[in-house]
Amino acid sequence: MNPLHKAVRQALIEVAEPEKAEAMRAYMKSTMPFLGVQATPRRAALRKVFAEHRLDDAPQWRRTALEIWREAEYREERYAAIELTGFRYYRSWQTLYTVPMYEEMIVTGAWWDYVDELAIRRIGRLLAAFPDTMRPLMLEWAHSDDLWKRRTAILCQNSFKERTDTGLLFACIEPSLSDTDFFARKAIGWALREYAKVRPQEVLRYVEHKRIAGLSRREALRNIPGALT
Repeated sequence: MNPLHKAVRQALIEVAEPEKAEAMRAYMKSTMPFLGVQATPRRAALRKVFAEHRLDDAPQWRRTALEIWREAEYREERYAAIELTGFRYYRSWQTLYTVPMYEEMIVTGAWWDYVDELAIRRIGRLLAAFPDTMRPLMLEWAHSDDLWKRRTAILCQNSFKERTDTGLLFACIEPSLSDTDFFARKAIGWALREYAKVRPQEVLRYVEHKRIAGLSRREALRNIPGALT
């Protein structure tokens, strides 16, 4: 275990509230145990650790993040791995070389608390920075057998607002329209709801044209006046 990994584990233990751990595990339906660290103290502790243990280069950063991820004994350690990938010191290292790292986290994490952060704040930012490469990759992921790669492709533009590539958004949604899985349906609705903040009539037309129903429809049209009446 490298020094940063050891420091992360120790810092999390120091701010843990063990009496909260079981409720956190039950809420997240997690087979991996929790230490009982709430988000605010976790982030504060990790910022300090990351600042004190600066990594020398991008390959070391990626290796360290994956070591923390793979060897995690508690769920908060995996949250720490994700936070390390987004730490401010390493913004210039957010290149296409990070895609395999994020893909591994998405596929092996396979739950919304990991995947949504990675989809919106990591993969989405790579899409914005490297559209020529990331756009075809998101189309590929949209057709994947893996639910969480499909969810990532659907959600990756959630923060784009007016910059949303409408064609890509709809193309990433369509392979999952027939999926009855809750997390696929929720992702479709959430992505459309975010886009509706800037293009409500376009979203309404799309929902009606594709006859989107149920949870996805309710989520997509929630903030469009009169759309659900």
